[in-house]
Amino acid sequence: MVGRLLALAGVVAFMPGIAQAHIIQGGSGGFLQGFEHPLSGADHLLAMFSVGLWGAQMGGRNVWTLPITFPLIMVLGGILGIAGVPLPAIETGIALSIVVLGAAIAFVWRPPEWLALTVIGLFAICHGYAHGAELPEAADPADFAIGFVLATGLIHLAGIGMGLGVQRALGNRMVRIPGGMIAIGGLYFLVT
Repeated sequence: MVGRLLALAGVVAFMPGIAQAHIIQGGSGGFLQGFEHPLSGADHLLAMFSVGLWGAQMGGRNVWTLPITFPLIMVLGGILGIAGVPLPAIETGIALSIVVLGAAIAFVWRPPEWLALTVIGLFAICHGYAHGAELPEAADPADFAIGFVLATGLIHLAGIGMGLGVQRALGNRMVRIPGGMIAIGGLYFLVT
């Protein structure tokens, strides 16, 4: 089971594509489109998975504070995006989130909780902004937001599950491997 998860993480880390939010084509831009959005791009998927994995690796309160903080702050970023508030380098911030979070896991960086939450919050603004800025004009922002927040939470739970499962089965050091693979995937997004 753990071997399959590690193999899957490796495949996802090297999936082709650039870091990009995905403009919603067709549909109403409601709950289902919001739910699918973070699942449809490796950039969002890797970053959100990393939040859960990093929280599990750090342990203690971080197991739940990081994955709860990310979607809450992401909603604020989404509101900024919907409002059209100009924020520079959002796509670069998304790619950097993958590099930094993957590296934090790979190098077992255990900052004070306030600093980890600040890092998570800055990246959550980028991801939320990308989601909000690309809502279609006729979309229902509330339903879309509920969908993407729910999907984000489930991706965080997958990261927590993998982190705790790998630690239990193989030891904490083995969590570093998917972190390194995620960071490498982030470098790819950053340079393409």
